[in-house]
Amino acid sequence: MPRHPADLHVWSVPLRTRFRGLTVRDGVLLRGPAGWAEFSPFWDYDATESAAWWRAAREAADVRWPAPLRSRIPVNVTVPAVDPETAHRIVLASGGCRTAKVKVAEPGQSVADEIARLEAVRDALGPGGAIRIDANAAWDVDTAVARLVALDRAAGGLEYAEQPVPGVDGLAALRRRTHVPIAADESIRRADDPLAVARAHAADVVVLKVQPLGGVRACLDLAERIGLPVVVSSALESSVGLAAGVALAAALPELPYACGLATAQLLSADVVTDPFLPVDGALDVRRPEPDPALLAAAAADDDLTARWVDRVAAVEARA
Repeated sequence: MPRHPADLHVWSVPLRTRFRGLTVRDGVLLRGPAGWAEFSPFWDYDATESAAWWRAAREAADVRWPAPLRSRIPVNVTVPAVDPETAHRIVLASGGCRTAKVKVAEPGQSVADEIARLEAVRDALGPGGAIRIDANAAWDVDTAVARLVALDRAAGGLEYAEQPVPGVDGLAALRRRTHVPIAADESIRRADDPLAVARAHAADVVVLKVQPLGGVRACLDLAERIGLPVVVSSALESSVGLAAGVALAAALPELPYACGLATAQLLSADVVTDPFLPVDGALDVRRPEPDPALLAAAAADDDLTARWVDRVAAVEARA
């Protein structure tokens, strides 16, 4: 049965900078015997695809997460498709992050814009920092080959390129034509068969996001079956939702890369008094709870709340 609206807390917070085409992030918080949980699929996910996000929320609310194997999670700073000066400032204000994930392939921007952004990030990080890029599957293979040459040079060496092209076949073809390591994101989280990436030798790294993949335990199982190094990343959640990603990163047997879990920095506000902000480039493993005043301040208007209540009911009907 659908949950009563009083059980759901719908939040809406502006972003500091436009990100993935968004200027506002919103979602639902709910509470169960194990703690607070978040359900916040992007609006381009239909009810069927959002079911995995709901399973992740129910796991967080109803079942304790696996025991952590570490108490601190190294994280990257995320740099949106901003001008070089802003990119430089974001890295310097990142809380000591030594890895930066830089968005590229922004509509309306040129390769010169991307080069300038990467050069600014390299300058801010210094020679010892790591830079990865994320193209959100925007390029074809030939374009990606050419762009990676230029962007690898501008960055002083890329740690990897995240989902430069769509599809497993595209990733595999690109990986044969570049020395830059390839990470798979959309080809994992929006795939009917996430193991296809490993079978096709299409990636060097896999990016796992707890909500789209159905929960912490589902991700741990998937990581074991894929057998590739894992980067845990966020789906641009509040700190309540980020706690699930932190729990996954803490429970993985190995964690060779900084994780993309410092995205609370992209929100103009949060629902907890102690949001997940990096200190010395890492997050402590913990589970913050919403502050009633902050939750009230972030409360969505009536129309958005009604949309989310209807959405939860539609997803629960498929659960």
